[in-house]
Amino acid sequence: MNEPLMLTEAREAPQVAERQAGSAALEDAARAIRAFAPSYVVTLARGSSDHAATTLKYALETQVRLPVMSAAPSVSGVYGADLDLRGALVLAISQSGGSPDLVEALTRARSAGALTCALVNVEGSPLAQAADLVVPLCAGEERAVAATKSYLAALVLGARLVQAWQPDPALARALDALPGTLEATLRAEACARDLAAQLARDVPHRLLVLGRGLHAGVAAEVALKFQETAGLAALPFSTAEFAHGPARLADPTTPAVFFQARDATAPFTADTLRTLAGYGTPVTVIGAGTPDRAADLPTPDSGHPLTDPAVSALAAQLLIAHLAVQRGENPDAPPRLSKVTRTR
Repeated sequence: MNEPLMLTEAREAPQVAERQAGSAALEDAARAIRAFAPSYVVTLARGSSDHAATTLKYALETQVRLPVMSAAPSVSGVYGADLDLRGALVLAISQSGGSPDLVEALTRARSAGALTCALVNVEGSPLAQAADLVVPLCAGEERAVAATKSYLAALVLGARLVQAWQPDPALARALDALPGTLEATLRAEACARDLAAQLARDVPHRLLVLGRGLHAGVAAEVALKFQETAGLAALPFSTAEFAHGPARLADPTTPAVFFQARDATAPFTADTLRTLAGYGTPVTVIGAGTPDRAADLPTPDSGHPLTDPAVSALAAQLLIAHLAVQRGENPDAPPRLSKVTRTR
């Protein structure tokens, strides 16, 4: 088969990050948010966008120090229960902006007293029209069913929103350097392809995907990509939650893809990695090494914990796309899936 769109679109990540820089819409939104002074934040998203929202939750809670909750669109759309959202900032994240349940939930949130902001790729979409504020993802057209550059755009834009809302010199430097860091990540594609060939030989129908903190959402997204493009039953877990029961699944026949970050979670995830070694679990480590072992797919240090997830996610996307091809799958046309999912 020809090279999949999933790969070519993932390789556009550096250009997407570059296009976001200096966004007037982002600065305008940050000013409006500061003036509104929300007392808490609600994220509204599904699928890959919801995984980006999980990373944004950790970013906002650790940097802005506001509590963040994830909205359940069915509460208003199916159960008809409107929440009192006075004082809330509702951040909706979407590639298409066309899912009716998200549009309805955002419309109701706005009526319930929230300040609403859409981080969306299609600027003229119904979701954008329903929001008080709109900040474009700047991913450009994405044709592959599996979200790659739009998911990365949401990760990076989340970090940019935190920076615009509450400036931090270290984060500013990391964001300025991020297009180059993503370019450096792409130079490890040969390593990702070799690992994919190994996984294609060894992986059964189930594998674990583990990350923690800012990488918990990345693990969830990577598991989704394994599911939809390679047809694997990939199970995502926070390494903290993994010890509370799912560790029963770890054994020599169940491989794990493991994100080792460079942030405050590092010593704790390194402990989990040692535990998995004791179980005999075959582990593919993405990110940083530990005192006990080097990373299998090393990634460059982006310079800040809030920008590292985008780098890790890009490396994983390369691995997954090559794995799907190695398994004879077409990652651009997964069975039973379409680009826009219109849930109600």
